[in-house]
Amino acid sequence: MIAPLPAVRRLCLAALLVAGLAGALAPPASAGVANAGVPGAPRSNPLAGLPWGVYTGPWYNSVYPAYERSRGRARRLLAKIALRPLMYSFGAWFADGEARSVARDYIASVTGGNPDVLAQAAIFRLDPWEGQACPHGSWSAADQASYRRWIDGFAAGIGSSRVALVLQPDLAFATCAGSRAPLELVAYAARRFNALPHTTVYIDGGVRYWPSFREAVWMLEQAGIRHVRGFALDMSEYDATGAEIEYGARLARALAAAGYGAKHFVINTAENGAGFLDGQYPGDPAHPRTCRNRFDRLCVTLGIPPTTRVAAPGWRLSGLDAGLARRYVDAYVWGGRPWLEDSTGAVDVPRALALAASTPW
Repeated sequence: MIAPLPAVRRLCLAALLVAGLAGALAPPASAGVANAGVPGAPRSNPLAGLPWGVYTGPWYNSVYPAYERSRGRARRLLAKIALRPLMYSFGAWFADGEARSVARDYIASVTGGNPDVLAQAAIFRLDPWEGQACPHGSWSAADQASYRRWIDGFAAGIGSSRVALVLQPDLAFATCAGSRAPLELVAYAARRFNALPHTTVYIDGGVRYWPSFREAVWMLEQAGIRHVRGFALDMSEYDATGAEIEYGARLARALAAAGYGAKHFVINTAENGAGFLDGQYPGDPAHPRTCRNRFDRLCVTLGIPPTTRVAAPGWRLSGLDAGLARRYVDAYVWGGRPWLEDSTGAVDVPRALALAASTPW
């Protein structure tokens, strides 16, 4: 979780907004539908009415091997992570020529070969990205061609599989990237993945305090929101679920008013069980401590488990938030990895145990 400095955020926003005004609005296309053809699955939510697969392999920084080796209380706690349907990330650490086989093999492992099981993936292919992208990331013609080859390969690997897919966590760095290329590339990916019959796509919309609301609407427009089901929130932050529901509903209404149709969203709840804002944390918000118990605050613990039951009483949402969730939220997903070293390294088993022991759920 690295947020750009306010001055950096403003560096190229004016130029980007002016460029964005040139893009003409198009009618929203019908998005790929993950549950299409599944008997009894609801038409109102493409992620509901089908089983969500669980990855049980050793790759992608999986907790499952640690769970298999554990016993007693440790095994029961690690099960809260290892046995839940997680959204794994894929990016430039896989070569262009590997993207197809990586997608195919990952989906086969998650689904066990059952064509009616949902797999989940977050595409983090923009490179350079995050701090390296601001303010002048390199986006040569060769870089852009490589991105498209990778996306084409990953899409080919998905094929007709049922997938919930989030495009580019931390997309808010596009507001300081100094180039339109990143958003144009994400829009390419949005169109490519949405063309698959059973892939439902959500574009990262940031978090309610980054980027600004105006930037978020513009960013989603430029990244191809017209082509997909909707957007994703809180993918790399710790904000509370209720606050993100209210912010997402506001974004959805703004997009509808701009002519993009009825957009829905998903929220990452992997690490927001004791939600806090970036500026509230007294230490380094990129490396927050784990909660000591379920009543602790300004700390990280597991949030609402992955589900399409977004307004269930057990989540203890307010009446307002539950009503908004029913209308706009497709699912809570676990796209974050608070159990990894620095959120990106190897599995930190003691940290995973502390997260599982302190979650309210």
